[in-house]
Amino acid sequence: MKHLYVHVPFCPTICPYCDFHVVRRHGGVVEVYLERLAQEAQVLFEQYPGPLETLYLGGGTPSFLRDHELEALFRALPWGLEGAEVTLEANPGTLNAERLRLLRDLGVNRISLGVQSFQDTVLKALGRAHGRKGALRAVELCLEAGFRTSLDLILGLPEQNVEADLTQAVALGVEHISAYTLQIEPGTPFALTDLAPDPDAEAQAFALAQTLLGQAGLVRYEVSNFARPGQESRHNLAYWRNTFWGGVGPGATGQLAGRDTYAFRYTNPPLPRWLQGEGPLVEQVSKLEHIKESIMLGLRLAQGVDIGQIEQQCEMNLWYALEPAVQALYRDGLLEVQQKRIRTTDLSTLHPIILRLWDALEAKALHG
Repeated sequence: MKHLYVHVPFCPTICPYCDFHVVRRHGGVVEVYLERLAQEAQVLFEQYPGPLETLYLGGGTPSFLRDHELEALFRALPWGLEGAEVTLEANPGTLNAERLRLLRDLGVNRISLGVQSFQDTVLKALGRAHGRKGALRAVELCLEAGFRTSLDLILGLPEQNVEADLTQAVALGVEHISAYTLQIEPGTPFALTDLAPDPDAEAQAFALAQTLLGQAGLVRYEVSNFARPGQESRHNLAYWRNTFWGGVGPGATGQLAGRDTYAFRYTNPPLPRWLQGEGPLVEQVSKLEHIKESIMLGLRLAQGVDIGQIEQQCEMNLWYALEPAVQALYRDGLLEVQQKRIRTTDLSTLHPIILRLWDALEAKALHG
């Protein structure tokens, strides 16, 4: 285990589109959370002592914690972090120069900033607590403090000037942009409105993003992520390469090597049950399931997925099962093939390609 995700569920406000496990702080809940986190982290550390290559503190809003709470959070994590990419998610209203100096001292070297837009009307519609000026100032502070800085943007929103948001992000000089579309999730306040995604507007927004960000030197290296060369998120690449990682905190998920099966994935319960010591929900992952997921996730990457590498990891001959489908997709102009590495020619065609490759694997698996 070389990668660790830490879930910090506390937020100053809860956005109406958010379906993550988030809560408002109350009473002494943060203190109790930190005590429980230290216990869980120690157990995991004794099994997987590292050192870590990446640490990702997500939420929630980790930067919403107070200074002494942030210090306690890092004390709760016993792994060595020398040379690691240490990312902390933050919202603009929770940062200032003093807070950023503390984060640097604690070992954070990358900030993922939840800007979403630079337009006040859009931010208000999204229920965000910050405005344009706050977003701009937060980005400037992060860059001035020397952090690798990534922005989250939501694209294709009603009344949004997508070009203006992208142009503003580029002008700030950040190294990484994660661009998403708005998902209307069941159970959120947005699900009770008549707001509905516009697939055409979203497709146009991503096409514009690929053009404008590409011209500025930010390459689309994954379906929703753009970065200058060398500034890709190492932690998220671990997910897309379907490697193993640990997760601690309420609602956190991890995936580790199995004993009776190829791997197992576990998901911690929500905060109240997690604080009481309830264990995670565990899902066994077979070798075939791992292979299918590796192909699905790897094809999200612009560089594609190396089937030969998966064969080595899983000690299985996969190419004989996949090659007929791969060649058919190549003839249709949907895949590029170099030896056993495959990549999509158009990321928007990802879903049907994955299904055809999965069908090929299933057919061979069903027949031994």
